[in-house]
Amino acid sequence: MSTPDLHLDTLFVLNADGRITSTREPGASPGPLFFLVRSQTGCAWAVRSDVPDDVAAELDELARREPPLVDLRDGPLHAQRYRSLLQGRVQSAEHPGGGISQSSGPAFAFPDDVTAPTNIVFVDDEQLLERNFRGWVRGEIAAGRAPVMGIVVDGYPVSVCFSARRSDVAAEAGVETAEAFRGRGFGSRVTAAWALAIRASGRIPLYSTEWTNSPSLAVARKLGLLAYASSWSLSG
Repeated sequence: MSTPDLHLDTLFVLNADGRITSTREPGASPGPLFFLVRSQTGCAWAVRSDVPDDVAAELDELARREPPLVDLRDGPLHAQRYRSLLQGRVQSAEHPGGGISQSSGPAFAFPDDVTAPTNIVFVDDEQLLERNFRGWVRGEIAAGRAPVMGIVVDGYPVSVCFSARRSDVAAEAGVETAEAFRGRGFGSRVTAAWALAIRASGRIPLYSTEWTNSPSLAVARKLGLLAYASSWSLSG
């Protein structure tokens, strides 16, 4: 079952105090300063480990008082206070000129009856991705991006879905389609294949995006994904 806690634990590595130490991906990054995910029945959050303890304690206390989510697009009740607490942190002498960026979007679960698409292949060699995609490095698939499911044209993948983040329990989808091949429904097909492969591995497939990412939201609609929560984060 998809819950805010599962979403949080799939995206980030947390220490014994429940603080974010990194993202769960090859070449991990430190992650956001504060991450909050809410549903109609629950709320989960985490503060990055390098945020001062007094600031983290106040963020925790505010998050505990967040009301249940009514509309997925509703921002947190204490959004301005979260921002002001962290703004001082990133504009300190240690981080001169720093600023806060905000992101938000829905979190989805896959329905039980995902239809298996045809003409999908497993991609296990990063070199095949170099023709149509940027940023893939040797060993990345084996290090945590697998399974990578793709549609191939003329011998090279033109649309792929892979594990953007992955834990022992669940995995989060990442989708890329080469610009010349967009608008053909490839993204939803590779995502469906990835979800089925994740289930076959014994994990729970998850999908999330930002409200501003129209192509990603279109994939979710086409697959009939079930929006169960909304995330909101601050980075800096």
